[in-house]
Amino acid sequence: MKLSTPRWWYVRHGAPAPLTRTLLRPASWLWAGVTARKIARAKPEAAPVPVICVGNLTMGGTGKTPVVAELLRRLNSQGLAAHGLSRGYGGRLTGPLEVDRAAHTAADVGDEPLMLAQGARIWISRDRPAGARAAAAAGARAVVMDDGHQNPALRKDLSLVVVDGETRNGDWPFGDGAVFPAGPMREPLKAGLARADAVVLMLPADLDAPDPELLALLAPTPVLIARLVPAAPPPGGPQVGFAGVGKPWKVEKALQAAGCQLADFAPLPDHFAYDEATLLRLQRRAEDFGAGLVTTEKDWVRLPAEWRGRVAAWPVRAAFEDEKALDEILARALPQLVRGGH
Repeated sequence: MKLSTPRWWYVRHGAPAPLTRTLLRPASWLWAGVTARKIARAKPEAAPVPVICVGNLTMGGTGKTPVVAELLRRLNSQGLAAHGLSRGYGGRLTGPLEVDRAAHTAADVGDEPLMLAQGARIWISRDRPAGARAAAAAGARAVVMDDGHQNPALRKDLSLVVVDGETRNGDWPFGDGAVFPAGPMREPLKAGLARADAVVLMLPADLDAPDPELLALLAPTPVLIARLVPAAPPPGGPQVGFAGVGKPWKVEKALQAAGCQLADFAPLPDHFAYDEATLLRLQRRAEDFGAGLVTTEKDWVRLPAEWRGRVAAWPVRAAFEDEKALDEILARALPQLVRGGH
């Protein structure tokens, strides 16, 4: 499903499209009920190694994948062989298999696994327990799972959920609390938080502190503050930006905040499959402005190979404010970090 995220999902009070939202309520009750039943009846399978799950309470656009990348970088830098595990959404291969950037494309394994494989060993598997077993057999001492908070097949030793901390200009990360498709929630907030060991609250770079009301809503779950920060400056000169992610408008704002001279910006549906016609339209738009083209790393890996030299990829990373608190939470699932036994 290619989802074009409605802005009204994230309006807390007085959202537009009241009739649409009302008509979608029965479908949201069904979605929530099926999810709750699946979780309640499941018998999660234990993996041979500890599993850290980085998930979402909403349908996307929170910064989850950069958090996975940062955890993998951090654990491997501390001497613990950590591999990533993904369902491989958007890819045709079912796995379990290790992502090979030289051999695989986003159409094979999905865009997020291909992006993560720049910095760590990544596995895809529709069957999460089988993927964890394959990673462990290949030498993983820990698995960091990208998404899966609502998937009960694999037992988690640590569950983190990433929440968008943007609450300005009428935005609220959970909207009015409605479950998909009437709202952005994958499940009711209280149910999702009850299974979480901690929340990673992703704040915009220009927001000093989180909204106290949002913190109160997340309590008593521990909260780690993180921000998406540029891993490199955006390209110089005028640019036409585009992004097919959960919240493309946040990419536009982030590029502007980083000093990018945006002449125009094109929002596209999440996991958008770039075709020649779309890319030619974007190129013509850039030529109208005498501009270059810039997009996210997640979008860039979905571009046809012949287009990658024409488009700049702008990388971001997740930076945690309190790294000591992060290490303490990770050590709950990975006691070898505490013992120093790598």
